[in-house]
Amino acid sequence: MALLPILLLPDDRLRAVCAPVTLFDATLKQLADDMLETMYAAPGRGLAGPQVGAMLRIFVMDVGWKEGRPSPLICINPEIKDTLGTVINDEGCLSIPNNPVRISRPALVRMAWQDLAGRHCEGFFDGFAATCAQHERDHLDGILCIDYPNLPQPEDSE
Repeated sequence: MALLPILLLPDDRLRAVCAPVTLFDATLKQLADDMLETMYAAPGRGLAGPQVGAMLRIFVMDVGWKEGRPSPLICINPEIKDTLGTVINDEGCLSIPNNPVRISRPALVRMAWQDLAGRHCEGFFDGFAATCAQHERDHLDGILCIDYPNLPQPEDSE
């Protein structure tokens, strides 16, 4: 495995729409393995293909590893099928370091994707996993978290 360089804004590749993955082979598996290694080293919880210059519809995520509950997920050609509710979170991005934004997203998502063998998968994501999946999925269409309205921080109640 290898650490990949993470592209930083204003790299134009971060604004490009990625191509669908059509070849499920050893090269794709190596890319996914390298993306996971890069994400963990960053240290992040998600990483999309364009963030490492791979202009393909692939992202990796692992929302539990920092709490000692690793559960890596590789999503190829992901599609958000349905959403429910709303949640406001502070989001950061490995390609836009030190620039968190407070944005609103759906609280629950139903997503379909393919695995490394090209098999079709579907699942529900809530909590931080829903936010992470949407954030990484956005990258595949050249959408960054800074493109959403940056909501004000809640006022302290004393």
